[in-house]
This record gives sequence, structure tokens and C-alpha cells, in this order.
Amino acid sequence: MTTQLKILALTLGVFLTVLNGCSQLGPGRIELGRGHYNVAVQQTDNEQMLLNLVRLRYRDTPYFLQVASVSTNFEFEVSTDASAALQTGSNVYGLGIGGTATESPTITYTPLQGDQFVKQLLSPMRLSTVLLLYHSGWAIDRILNVTVQYLNGIPNAPSASGPTPAEAPEYGDFHRITDLLRILQKRGDVTLGQTEGSDASESLVLRIAPRAVDSPAGRQLIGHLRLPPGQTDYVFTPTADPNNVGEASIVMRSLMASLFYVSQGVQPPAEDETRGRVTVTRDANGQPFDWKQMTGDVMQIRSSGDKPESAAVRVRYRGTWFYIDDSDLTSKSTFALLMNLFALQAGDIPTTAPVLTLPVAR
Repeated sequence: MTTQLKILALTLGVFLTVLNGCSQLGPGRIELGRGHYNVAVQQTDNEQMLLNLVRLRYRDTPYFLQVASVSTNFEFEVSTDASAALQTGSNVYGLGIGGTATESPTITYTPLQGDQFVKQLLSPMRLSTVLLLYHSGWAIDRILNVTVQYLNGIPNAPSASGPTPAEAPEYGDFHRITDLLRILQKRGDVTLGQTEGSDASESLVLRIAPRAVDSPAGRQLIGHLRLPPGQTDYVFTPTADPNNVGEASIVMRSLMASLFYVSQGVQPPAEDETRGRVTVTRDANGQPFDWKQMTGDVMQIRSSGDKPESAAVRVRYRGTWFYIDDSDLTSKSTFALLMNLFALQAGDIPTTAPVLTLPVAR
């Protein structure tokens, strides 16, 4: 084979190899890119929620940006060249291959604002939301602690449903009720449903298994709820008639109230408490109230001067790192529940036109 033919064959072989590689590059980029962007959007959504919880603890204004779209343009260029030179006693062949790859992602953000969004934030959640979460497998005590303000007149820290109060909230009886409900739920002795033919948003039925009606946990539950004993069904409604036996009132929180409630689990640094940057709540004896007594089984958001390494989600705010520890499964569960609630309440809100479209730098 002549020198020219050898070079041509070698060049053609390399070129076909490169083309074959390029044919796999597109699907490969989809496989890599989709996963990376999915993780990035999910992570920043979590960081935004955590940031707003911390803001509420400091009485700062929360703000939400929604990722409206993510698009990317990927380009790959290949160039080859070949040459031959005859030297004394030997043939020398030269082959060159070059290529460039560029990716240009563009992210569009939309602010969640306007009167409809504000109304969704401030309006009481519907009872259908409780049922939806319950039938999705969430623990009954976690659902009620986060979403319910009063149950048959029994308060669930209503003063914690806004900016951090100066006085300790009232919540003990309510937590005893939710603890008993969780015990009965684990045994399969209690369920939530709705009355036949009713609108799920207007009523919530607590059904106790006949075998559990006279059990110690069953009797304690009904006693704490101040309801007549011996029944299997109890109806909770926002417009309860006190003259109807077995019917009780329920007052739901708004999404904003639930965010405030969970934000009481933020543990600010001592310096911020000393400087008056956050409210220091006090008990009846005038001593500082430890919010972990109320939120310990719901949410704990820790703070650190150094960047935490074992964090499920973390943000830096006011010069301090705030985070949920990756081993704190209780807080992680409540955080996931909160993300579900936010999606349910704000997911269908028509948003304003995008105000910020960012081409990400290469």
C-alpha cells in the first residue's frame, strides 16, 4: 500500500471512530444532564424553604422564586488532519485530532406573588388537605401538629402561628392527643375519613376500631378530646354544632401559620438572642422557654459558625450557617411534609411573567 493510501485509511478509521463516539454523546449528555439539573433544582428548592423558615424566625420577610424553566444548548465540534513526510530511512506520518464541547444552560425564575398567592398563604387550609396527606402515608401526629390550630377548642400553640411570641405557647394537651392518635394509628385502631356524601373539605371523621373504644389509649384519647365516650365515629368540622353529640370543631392553620409554627424550631446563635435580633420567649416563671420542648418532635434547625458537613440542607444567613442534620430523620420528615404542603397550596397559582432569565456562565 502506498504512503498516501495508508494515510487515507488511517484518517478514515479515526474519523469513523470519532463519529461513532459523537453518536453516543447526545444520549449520554441527556443521561448526565437531566440527573444533574434535577438534583440542582431540588436542592435549591430545599434551600429556599429553609432560608424562608430562618427569615420568619428573625421576623424578616419571606420570598419565593420558582424555577419556571431550565434549558440548555450543547455543541460538540470535531476536526482531524493527517500528513506524511519522507525522511532518510523511514516514513513519518502525522495525525491530528481536535474537538471542542460547550454547554450553555439558561434558567428562568418566576416570583410567587400577587393577591392569589397571598390569599393561598393566608387562608386556612382545607380539611381535604389533611385527608390527602393522611392517605399518602404521613403520620397522623405530624400532620395535625403542623396543620391544625384548635381541635374541639384545645389549642395547638396558636401564638406560635405567627412571629415568635414573648410568652410560652399552650400546646401540652394537644400533643398528648396527637401522641395517642399515633399510638392507635400504629396499631391500626384509628383512621381518618369523611362522612358519606359530604364534601371532604367541610368535614373530617375520626373512626376508632370497635376493639379500641374501651382500650386505655382509646379512653384517654376521647377524654382529652372532651367527647362523649363509647362511639366509634366522631365528626370534626369548622362549623360544628355543639348540640350534635359526637360532633366537634376543628380550626385549620394557613400555610403561612404552619411555616411560622415550624420556624420556631430554628435555633439561633446565642449572640443573636443577646443582641435582640430574635425574640426570647419566656415561661410563666420568667425563664427562657426552650422551644425544643414543643418542636423537638417536629423540627430542629441548628446553627453553626462553621459550614456543617453532615447537613441534609443548609443555608448561610446573617453570617451564620443554618441546617438540618442529615441524621435527624424527624426534622427531615417534617421538612418533606412542608414541601408537600407548599406544593399543594401554591402549585396552581397563576404567576406573573418571568422577571429574571439567567444564562449560566460557561
